[in-house]
Amino acid sequence: MQREFPEVPLIGVGAIIIDGNRVVLVKRAHPPLQAEWSIPGGVLEVGELVREAAVRETREETGLTVEPVELLGVYDRVLRNAGQRVQYHYVLIDFLCLRVAGQLAPASDAAEVRWFSQDELPDLNLAEDTMDVIGKGFARLAASL
Repeated sequence: MQREFPEVPLIGVGAIIIDGNRVVLVKRAHPPLQAEWSIPGGVLEVGELVREAAVRETREETGLTVEPVELLGVYDRVLRNAGQRVQYHYVLIDFLCLRVAGQLAPASDAAEVRWFSQDELPDLNLAEDTMDVIGKGFARLAASL
């Protein structure tokens, strides 16, 4: 699978894991978004269901076992190089996930992983769609209480 300068868009999954007023974010160890904070997630593998991918990617990046409970959104992530050629193209499918087990610790694709309060999020310069889906996660949980 060619992630950089792909011939077709790749399907990515993301997990919004919330505990009280905190959400889990990972600092990416590899491009794209290397050294930036983002939600746990990654690329769907052939034969894998999107919810299974969310569980696998979360465990691989954070050490947590989660259960995807609700689809929060589908987003386009198209990043272009200086010459305006598409360098990365993902269709991102993001789920609200409940923490089932595990201890938070960075794993394979994460340089760092930690809980952030809602108040800390604006200072992280997260992508607009990332802020949007995290906001939807907090709103959904608040509505269910």
